[in-house]
Amino acid sequence: MLDAIRWDSDLIRRYDLAGPRYTSYPTAVQFHGQVGTFDLFHALRDSRKAQRPLSLYVHVPFCANICYYCACNKVITKDRGRAQPYLQRLEQEIQLIACHLDPAQTVEQLHFGGGTPTFLSHDELRQLMAHLRKHFNLLNDDSGDYGIEIDPREADWSTMGLLRELGFNRVSIGLQDLDPAVQRAVNRLQSLEETRAVIDAARTLQFRSINIDLIYGLPKQTPDNFDRTVEEVISLQPDRLSVFNYAHLPERFMPQRRINSLDLPSPAHKLEMLQRTIEQLTAAGYRYIGMDHFALPDDELAIAQEEHTLQRNFQGYTTHGHCDLIGLGVSAISQIGDLYCQNSSDLTAYQNSLASAQLATSRGLVCNADDRLRRAVIQQLICNFKLEFAEIEQQFNIDFQGYFGALWPQLQGMAEDGLIRLERERIEVLPAGRLLVRSVCMVFDAYLEQQNRQRFSRVI
Repeated sequence: MLDAIRWDSDLIRRYDLAGPRYTSYPTAVQFHGQVGTFDLFHALRDSRKAQRPLSLYVHVPFCANICYYCACNKVITKDRGRAQPYLQRLEQEIQLIACHLDPAQTVEQLHFGGGTPTFLSHDELRQLMAHLRKHFNLLNDDSGDYGIEIDPREADWSTMGLLRELGFNRVSIGLQDLDPAVQRAVNRLQSLEETRAVIDAARTLQFRSINIDLIYGLPKQTPDNFDRTVEEVISLQPDRLSVFNYAHLPERFMPQRRINSLDLPSPAHKLEMLQRTIEQLTAAGYRYIGMDHFALPDDELAIAQEEHTLQRNFQGYTTHGHCDLIGLGVSAISQIGDLYCQNSSDLTAYQNSLASAQLATSRGLVCNADDRLRRAVIQQLICNFKLEFAEIEQQFNIDFQGYFGALWPQLQGMAEDGLIRLERERIEVLPAGRLLVRSVCMVFDAYLEQQNRQRFSRVI
């Protein structure tokens, strides 16, 4: 069974290291300032020539309230008027990018993230979607995967109706934890009733998929009170669940400095929360997809994993990894062919660039042959828990064991520890290793030894 996980506390203690989440390889840590708009235009031209389908990510950075745990790129403001100048520049960016693509390139996937996308007024959301439809070939038959992140405190039935009317058919709902003491400690007061109302609206309006985000390791959390949150969430029957490990990095993320570190659960309690959550979700019929993600067996992610077509990109696990990903908005990341590029993460710099009719590309990288090879290896392991050497050898014209010979002692050690099965033809991640698949992927990361591990969260 693909969803089989075996909990092994000893292995977890030994392999629970800090490392990348591999939404890309190379990771964003490797991005540099020598990549700019010329590289982006070149990649867009190649995309147009190849007629590749598109995935659009639109970043809306504004939030009315600050959540202390948050590590996203956001702007906290009560002034709703701040959205309008941003939208003007975002619409300029949409137009500048779209003119380098072919109108025949369909947008198979669209995602609005943030921030809080529903910070925008109904008129602003209509205006933004109309502009996207004017310049990109968005599907009109509801066959695309068009998702948006929802804060239930910022949405009601009329909001959900508008989103469905605009073409969205997937919602991702931030919940994190239902315990009032935990919510007060992270400054996110959100009732179960508010969350249920948004989910009821989504189901009535025939949204195709509902995802709920939870975080374990927050201040004031205990195994018992998080157990109750998970039970309540299971009763809401989301199609997917993301259960993230809170990484307390106050030196990097200023809002986290408002969290009292003495209120954080111990490492042992965090592990107990995760173990209990896995047991609860498995008993409720959810499958472990990998990297904190769970889905019902009939969900597209679970089916894709069964069929070995699951992929991973900056939007997480996806069935649209074959698309060129276009990131729009402040800090947004694009992946177009072998180019990764990111917009400026500073709102003023982003808006000033576009005010000068220039794109806001600030950094990125172009993958070389070794990057492409290792990216394929890591994708197979993190998505399918299995790697067939012959497929890689045929695709990249290499001898797998010869190319990665220096890594063999590490892989053999993992095989002896029971994380993987290492054979002449393949690597298979075993049930005891699936929670630690990032650690297996890290073996193939050529950049990891040069990096400061403190930039990354721990595996578990």
